[in-house]
Amino acid sequence: MTDEKQETLIITGNEASAWGARRSKAHVVTAFPITPQTTVMETISEFVDSGKMQCNFVKVESEHSVMAGMVGASMTGARCFTATSGQGLLYMAEMVHWVSGSRLPVVTTIASRGIAPPWNIWVDYSDILSMRDSGWIIQFASTHQEIFDSILMSYKLAEDPRVMLPVFIAYGGFSQSHTSKPVVIPSQKAVDDYLPPVPDDGWPHLVLNPEKPIVHGNLLMPQQEYMEFRYKMHETIHGAKPIIKEVIADFHEKFGRNYHGLIESYRCDDAKYILVTVGALGEQVKDAVDTLRSEGKKVGSIKIRYFRPFPKEDLVEILGSKNLEGIVVVDRSIAYGSPTGGHISSEFSNILSELPSSLTYLPAVWGLGGRDVTVGDQESVFNDLINLHEENEIKETSNSYINGTLWVNLKVR
Repeated sequence: MTDEKQETLIITGNEASAWGARRSKAHVVTAFPITPQTTVMETISEFVDSGKMQCNFVKVESEHSVMAGMVGASMTGARCFTATSGQGLLYMAEMVHWVSGSRLPVVTTIASRGIAPPWNIWVDYSDILSMRDSGWIIQFASTHQEIFDSILMSYKLAEDPRVMLPVFIAYGGFSQSHTSKPVVIPSQKAVDDYLPPVPDDGWPHLVLNPEKPIVHGNLLMPQQEYMEFRYKMHETIHGAKPIIKEVIADFHEKFGRNYHGLIESYRCDDAKYILVTVGALGEQVKDAVDTLRSEGKKVGSIKIRYFRPFPKEDLVEILGSKNLEGIVVVDRSIAYGSPTGGHISSEFSNILSELPSSLTYLPAVWGLGGRDVTVGDQESVFNDLINLHEENEIKETSNSYINGTLWVNLKVR
């Protein structure tokens, strides 16, 4: 493939991630292998070695150093990219907070996997959602095309002077990282026209320049501005919602693909029952919706694209419908000891007071550690929600209703 024209390639999700970094012209990439992310870095290495991508490709000794390298490079005004998974993300956690605390516009893709022990390398979003409170914007990509496109949009978002915060883009380990799908790769010129140029004199708030020495990250006493720094990060993430929509609209105008906003709804206008989830299963559930619709059941689905900022207003707008009778929110991650068992369902509980009190709310968990979730499983979750609303019980199914949470295909009862 040449860089002069748009082409469609059959590539893996990890290769789509690497192409996103290439087309974005990342200046610095730090690399350390961890399954199932490794082929992101292998692909970028091949791009660099062949001269097809001009960047500083830095091989380091650990994931902690991967993100430390992002801190140093971004502070010089470089556009920075890296990728990781599972245990690697946990190992770099300290530096994850350094990136956001320094307000650096780093973009990182996560080929999400289960957290050990026991060892597990298949799709599970517990890794990325363990970073919920790190100060990063967190997005889920549900298709290979969305992985590539999201990297472009994330640089436009992160480098916006109104934002200046890093972005995580998560997708499923193996289910997306290693499967191959068609991905439209625009020409380099088209991407260059879309992305703003990186400022020659560094980011507007922070740049390391020997000729202009500064002090950064020094100790603040309790009555100094530590609290205000945190408040400003919090408010910036909230305030990023309309900016995210601007970025998506600009992308749609430029490339013709529309990602709608912070959430994507499907057949929700007249739905009585709605399933909310994230990632590739948010695409698959559309088949379950279509099947149940053909049986006369008014169901719909919502795919959450951005978890941080949490799309409260958009969810309330759709779920406040007078037709709606029940909602099931399904996690592919586990939040130990939380009221509902999952990160998103626990967060979602905070908006129930703004929805009709007659709604039946069912939190659920499925597919941990890459366990298969079929369209039939998704149909069963809808039917369990309907039974719970209409009969105040869940009839005998393959799912387990325990302490108010539905566990899909749980072996231990």
